[in-house]
Amino acid sequence: MISVIEAKNIIKGKVQALQPRKLAIEDAAFLTLAENIVAFDDVPAFAQSAMDGYAFNFNDFLTENTLLVEEEMAAGDNKNIVLKRGQAVRIFTGAVLPENADTVVMQEKISLVKNALIIKDEMLKCGSNVRLRGSEIKADEIAMRSGASLTPSAIGFLASIGIDEIMAFPKPSVHIIVTGKELKKPGEKLLHGQVYEANSFSLQAAFHQVYIRNVHIHFAEDNLAILQKELATALQHADLVILTGGVSVGDYDFVLEATRNCGVEQHFHKLKQKPGKPLFFGMKGQIPVFGLPGNPSSVLTCFYEYVLLALEKMSQQKEFIRSTKKILTNSIEKKAGLTHFLKGLYKDDKVAPLGAQESYRLSSFAQANCLICLEEEKSVFEKGELVEVHIIH
Repeated sequence: MISVIEAKNIIKGKVQALQPRKLAIEDAAFLTLAENIVAFDDVPAFAQSAMDGYAFNFNDFLTENTLLVEEEMAAGDNKNIVLKRGQAVRIFTGAVLPENADTVVMQEKISLVKNALIIKDEMLKCGSNVRLRGSEIKADEIAMRSGASLTPSAIGFLASIGIDEIMAFPKPSVHIIVTGKELKKPGEKLLHGQVYEANSFSLQAAFHQVYIRNVHIHFAEDNLAILQKELATALQHADLVILTGGVSVGDYDFVLEATRNCGVEQHFHKLKQKPGKPLFFGMKGQIPVFGLPGNPSSVLTCFYEYVLLALEKMSQQKEFIRSTKKILTNSIEKKAGLTHFLKGLYKDDKVAPLGAQESYRLSSFAQANCLICLEEEKSVFEKGELVEVHIIH
């Protein structure tokens, strides 16, 4: 068995980024940019009004007795208005500022006597309420750098400077193979000895949590030929393959043999941890393959601790799970030699381990918002001690 730290370093070292793809920006949300984006024009491309109001030359306002409103400019108008001395124009937000105008007064700060403009804004300064050309970004400036996260605001910014396509690291296509002849789908009638299958549901939801929706679910009985066929097919189509169950060394555990027969190179099997001790990780070319234990709590723990590491490398995302320190609310004892991941509930700067920590139980995981990471060699953790916590919600 290897340690948790060794296993995570192996994953980080073996898994590679997916090839970037050219995508329409509307299809790139929550991806990572794979190129520098350069503005091809000034934005805005012209001086424009930031308010509904009246545009004029500020010097005229200081020297003339009266400013006369002669014309109107709405957003989208492309007429060329040149202000004469003592003139102003009615203007609307986003409209082109007339030539010779340099200031806009908002409509709430004026009064009109016929077409004579009376300004009642004591705080008005030259340049007020004007968006200058290139004030957002200038032509040939870098708008976003490679590695930036394409958040909703980033997508909007790119659209606002005229970018319609970008190169980005895609999210992987995932195939999940669920093993076990005892499993039935929720809603079906259980016979004696059968249980409801939950792992595909929790895993699919966990992938959705990190905006991965290209997830395909397959089922295989505890039969080597059937499992091997499913795995071979998945390896032809997937960027990432996950198997649940059948990863130990029992008479009906065929995952290890199936992976070998399908050409998957094993990098580790069995970790010094609880739960999820029999975790398997291998690679078929550039495709990561995880064999997760069948117990539902082990599956989710291994997903958050290991599968997400692979996803971060593949999609070039920043950390999906935030690691921090919290104050333990009560003492915990464990045997030395295994890293323990406990389902926990944190609030503010404190964290409490939950009950029902057994690997087959999901009831406490349904309440948990973190995993408490208890280091391998330590056996006693005192109340009030700072412990490592991995935030999952």
